[in-house]
This record gives sequence, structure tokens and C-alpha cells, in this order.
Amino acid sequence: QDKEKLEIRKLNDPPSAETVRDMIKYARNVIEEFRRAKHYNELLEICEFSLDKMGAVFEDSNVYMLHMMYQAMGVCLYVQDWEGALRYGQKIIRPYSKHYPSYSLNVASMWLKLGRLYMALENRMAGVKALKRAIAIMEVAHGKDHPYISEIKKELEDH
Repeated sequence: QDKEKLEIRKLNDPPSAETVRDMIKYARNVIEEFRRAKHYNELLEICEFSLDKMGAVFEDSNVYMLHMMYQAMGVCLYVQDWEGALRYGQKIIRPYSKHYPSYSLNVASMWLKLGRLYMALENRMAGVKALKRAIAIMEVAHGKDHPYISEIKKELEDH
């Protein structure tokens, strides 16, 4: 799946191998820069700037784009920007579902986050659907009697 994970945009004039190499180098450097940043405003700026820059070459499903979107989602969650977090999560879930195995806890975790965000933003129908998708994966990964699953089912009942 390496080719899918490092997918390049389909452009009329495809980027050169050197441009792609430079963008991968940039992506690795910006990930390190992100780890060194101290303030949340600074972190979100780094994410947004790098997503714009990398997005000129990489597809949204590219692992470097996904990593930066995941970081941006985390920053949005921390600063309680629920709409921003939801936007990033919605972009992440489809590639995650493609890159990870069917019953991956990474995918379940993203569905869980999306479900809770939808519920917080009073979109109950989408929230229930997302939480049920998380439960379906977790029942296979953890077993139907796992406390996490009971907790999520209780959340559904309470809303």
C-alpha cells in the first residue's frame, strides 16, 4: 500500500521526482517543527500552512497529509473548536478506512471521535451512525463484552 499512502495529486503537469522528494523532506521537517512548537495558535498555523503547501503535491490520503490533519484535529479538540475538529476528522476517516485493516482500532477511534463531535454539535443522526461504526469495529477487536463498548452504548442511550 505504499503507493496509496504516498499518493501524489493527479495534475496536468505531474510534479518531478525532485519536487516529490523535496516535499517529503519538507513534510518530515514540518513534523519535527510541530513537535517543537509551544503554543496552540502556532501549532494550528503550522498545520494549516503545511497542509496548503503539501496539498499542492500530495493527495489528502497521503500519510504526510493525514499526519498533519490528525495533528490539526488534535489542536482543534484541545482549544474546543468542535467544528474545526469535525472538518479534519471528516477528511481523515475515508483514507484511514482505506489504509488500515477493517477492524483497526485507529479507525474505530476516529469514528468514536467523529461520533462524539457530531453529538456535541447536535447532529444526532450522524453521531449515532458514527458511534455504531466504532462499536462494530470494537466488538470484533475487543469482544462484545468489553467495558469500552458498554460505555459507548450507554452514551448512545443517554443522548
